[in-house]
Amino acid sequence: MTADVPLAEVTRGGFVESRHDGAFATVGPGGAMLRAGGDVERPIYPRSAIKAMQCLPVIESGAADRFGFDDAEIALACASHGGEPVHVDTARAMLVKLSLAEDALECGAHWPSEARAARDLVKRGEAPSALHNNCSGKHAGMLALSLALGVPHRGYVDLDHPVQRRIAATLGALTGCDLATAPCGIDGCSVPTWALPLVDLARAFQRFASGEGLAPERAAAARRITAAVSAHPFLVAGSKRFCTDLMRAVPRAFVKTGAEGVFCAAVPHAGIGIALKCRDGAGRAAETALAGLLAGLDVWTEAERRELLGFTAVKIRNWRNLETGEIHALL
Repeated sequence: MTADVPLAEVTRGGFVESRHDGAFATVGPGGAMLRAGGDVERPIYPRSAIKAMQCLPVIESGAADRFGFDDAEIALACASHGGEPVHVDTARAMLVKLSLAEDALECGAHWPSEARAARDLVKRGEAPSALHNNCSGKHAGMLALSLALGVPHRGYVDLDHPVQRRIAATLGALTGCDLATAPCGIDGCSVPTWALPLVDLARAFQRFASGEGLAPERAAAARRITAAVSAHPFLVAGSKRFCTDLMRAVPRAFVKTGAEGVFCAAVPHAGIGIALKCRDGAGRAAETALAGLLAGLDVWTEAERRELLGFTAVKIRNWRNLETGEIHALL
């Protein structure tokens, strides 16, 4: 097994307090490996990092057009959002178009991760619903796919449901992996998630970004998704969130957090895909490391590269807003 490599470190008082190791793969046109470190063949659960790929069947099946999903709603279908009002309203609008109630969502309810949205719910004496779940947009898309396929929508999260079989086939085609033999678990929002080699996830994002080897309909669906996310980055995450902030700063980049230190990215104009795993599951380390990988690519304008470099070293502050240290990329 190849040893992990340093991805990011935290300093305090000029002293290295902690270091985060892991693996990464950057794949370019033609599937060429541009850069890699650590054990890229080791399977990892991508979790929410592949939501854009889970959205592909919603476009390809005609469900998005049948129910009139606009770009904002497509972007929400790819989101891990903070449960802010615009996220909840957009998810609710998707259900209205489907003529379904909130109880059709099988993702479960949790408090908004965005603090102000959670406080506002408390002030109003309201409990969170499935609409506040960070995956509500993805699940609304899956419900649309159920209806478009003409199958019962109840149980759409189950491994053997036609919706999940369609998604598995799509993911298998993009990664080149046999999902029937891959480790399979249940994600936080109750849908299946498969453990896949990091390098194959990078290749999948390269194909998604470039359209190489994809049928024209799939390539067009991928372009539609990336355009929707680029137009509505706030819906993909929210206030003070890395994915939103980076894609606002550099609209030609597509980035998506997973869970447990996983991050994936695509650079459509250059046909590049990236997958990264911070082995200890530290999200903040994965963010800065991914920014470092992106900034190191020779595909940006100088202005874009400066913006990316701004995400590679992040100041850490305490509750008095005093600067106590920094987390920075080692890539």
